[in-house]
Amino acid sequence: MTAKRIIFFLLSFIVMSLAGMMTAQAEIVEGKDYTVLSSPLPVESDAQHIEVLEFFWYGCPHCNDLHPHLGHWLKNKPADVDFRFVPAIFRNNWIPGAKIFYAMESLGLTQTLHDKVYHAIHRDKTDLSKEPVLFDWVAKQGVDRDKFVGAYNSFTVQNQANRAAQLTRQYKLTGVPALVVDGKYVTSGKAGGTPQDTVSVLNQLIEKVRAERNSQQ
Repeated sequence: MTAKRIIFFLLSFIVMSLAGMMTAQAEIVEGKDYTVLSSPLPVESDAQHIEVLEFFWYGCPHCNDLHPHLGHWLKNKPADVDFRFVPAIFRNNWIPGAKIFYAMESLGLTQTLHDKVYHAIHRDKTDLSKEPVLFDWVAKQGVDRDKFVGAYNSFTVQNQANRAAQLTRQYKLTGVPALVVDGKYVTSGKAGGTPQDTVSVLNQLIEKVRAERNSQQ
């Protein structure tokens, strides 16, 4: 064997070893990358689908950082995954954000305005927690102001916000963004990690659920 071939095989071995080490390091660890609820909560998805919830707050900078990456993931979302946004409520000043989300949802505006709310708050520094500011902003987006005000102040939206607050407590969340998979696995991504790491952890948890379900068949 020539010296060049020996060097080639040695380099190949080193590359493969490094790849293996990186793969091993990427494995998610319970208690570090995700937690397991001692009492899993019921999911709305059917038995053929895996439910994924993102608990968020529009005012959260980390949620804002994750949002475009999660949006890209949603465009290629696995067919067996059901995904829902849930506005978290830890404090009273988070309630307006939840009401904004559910008012938009009731009017079929989530697809149109969800990204824009993040942009308004984090890029344009618009305080949408103040109702006059919010309603003026909504009107500027081409939305019927009166319809939005009616939805925002409706009994239905208030009930949905109350339910979101209840879910925030039931899932024992400590912060946002938080992703809940199959009603039992909770993650905010790797500690100190990037939004890409968070999406990676999400994918691995989905694979974990699939493997668990297959083993039970």
